[in-house]
Amino acid sequence: MHKEEIYLSKVLVFGHQKPDTDSVTSAIVLSYLKNQLGLDTEPRVLGDLNNETKFALDYFKFDSPKYLNDVRLQVKDVDYTKDCFLQENDSIFKGYKYMNETNIGTIPVVDNEGKYKGAVSMKDVASNLINNDLRKIDTSYDNLLEALNGKEILRFDKEIKGNIISPSYRSTTFKENIKIDEESVLITGDRHSIIEYAVENSASIIILTNGVKMKKEHLEIAKKNHVDVISTKHDGLTTANLVVLSNYIKNKMKIKEIVYINENDALGEVLDLANKKKYSNYPVVDNEGKCLGVFRVSMAYSRHPKQVILVDHNEKEQSVIGLDEAEIIEIVDHHKIGNIGTNMPINFRNMPLGCTETILYLMFKEHNVKIPKKYAGLMMSGIISDTLLLTSPTTTEVDKEALEELSKIAGVNYREYGMEMFKAGSSMEGKSISEIIHGDFKNFMVDNQKVGIGQVSTMSTEEIMSKQDEFISELNEEAEEGYTAIALFVTDILKNGSYIFFNDKAKDIFSNSFGMENIEQGHFFEGLVSRKKQIVPKLMNYLDN
Repeated sequence: MHKEEIYLSKVLVFGHQKPDTDSVTSAIVLSYLKNQLGLDTEPRVLGDLNNETKFALDYFKFDSPKYLNDVRLQVKDVDYTKDCFLQENDSIFKGYKYMNETNIGTIPVVDNEGKYKGAVSMKDVASNLINNDLRKIDTSYDNLLEALNGKEILRFDKEIKGNIISPSYRSTTFKENIKIDEESVLITGDRHSIIEYAVENSASIIILTNGVKMKKEHLEIAKKNHVDVISTKHDGLTTANLVVLSNYIKNKMKIKEIVYINENDALGEVLDLANKKKYSNYPVVDNEGKCLGVFRVSMAYSRHPKQVILVDHNEKEQSVIGLDEAEIIEIVDHHKIGNIGTNMPINFRNMPLGCTETILYLMFKEHNVKIPKKYAGLMMSGIISDTLLLTSPTTTEVDKEALEELSKIAGVNYREYGMEMFKAGSSMEGKSISEIIHGDFKNFMVDNQKVGIGQVSTMSTEEIMSKQDEFISELNEEAEEGYTAIALFVTDILKNGSYIFFNDKAKDIFSNSFGMENIEQGHFFEGLVSRKKQIVPKLMNYLDN
């Protein structure tokens, strides 16, 4: 029933909350590289993929990584007692022994399929034995054998149910006053006349104490009338007590009163529950209701945090929910150093390049790992996206070198492919105003001031510019949710520049940040295409002063 389990879990590799092509492809590629180097990893995403990223994955025949909601500690991340439960048809005797062996006072009870049914505690067992009718039995032949350490003499029935009878006076008086029938469970020593009376009246079962043997003629009658017989070496009093303890434990368990938890429940929420309920033990189930074991509050600090690798970001606000409860083992990024801290030294690869994929390109070379054709295609897609086909001011010579080599490995003309990818990503069909704003959106804190910057890249700006008033209205509404300034930059890939929409109250902020007297909605900035290198630094410089 009970066994120790070694905690094993994949390392999760993921980008920021608003997945773009670089963050998604980098997660997939870095996960592949780490697996080649012997680490067991899995790529994940923190949100819905945009059309550009979907195009890249489809083109190179990759499935989208699974969605990751949070990395908070869960019950399954704790060393709770696995496979600790009783079967509903186990005996009270077996349950009592198991509670002593495990030193757990409340044990879950399951059915034949392992589904959780209820729980039983030592207190429940004691209470039932004291307060309930001790003359009834509802159990199995096997339970009686186990509890009595008995010997099978005759067996006809799997289930034993009836009234316990233990003769305490002479045979004639017993026969005159006690009726024996198919629901009678007789406990007796060498009272042969009473045994004869019982087998003739088809008793349910006869339990012989003190190692007594039944006469041959009585055995024959018992066989004829299908009377079960068990022999035990225990005396009468001990046997009677053990017979009561052989009852099914399911008849003693509690159902409604017991609080159980799911293995996927957040540990913090479970500890809050435990603080309110004041119970020490909680049955643990999975999503199908199968019992997995018992969580003891005292075990809560024997934890195994989820191990994670961050790509394309290193700021807490942009990362997964519950990051503080996870163990960050590595970060690979090309943005400014943010506010994420770790308890232990880690590998932190941060380089002033145009794309995270360029860093991964260097890492493949450093580890002498060959880049497969389809992975080269993903890496190429990330570089094209983040550098706007090498036109962004963030582009470096290393990015250019990487893109040239990766396109050769992938066997794809990166300029033609890049235009196809941008065209696929430019489609706004079916998207709401809010979805366009937040498709690639990041929050920044500057001197306790919250700034939100969205960016959408397109090869055809007419569709967005025609809805200018709607975008401004949405930004004004969202600014009321605690933003000092919020804006959407519409980057025209073909014109190599960006239009700006912003919340009206932040007009002075954007005017001063970009050195203008009176910036207008929809203003076009020639050559401005990088949020990281051109937009955010200007806002931070102004708001910091």
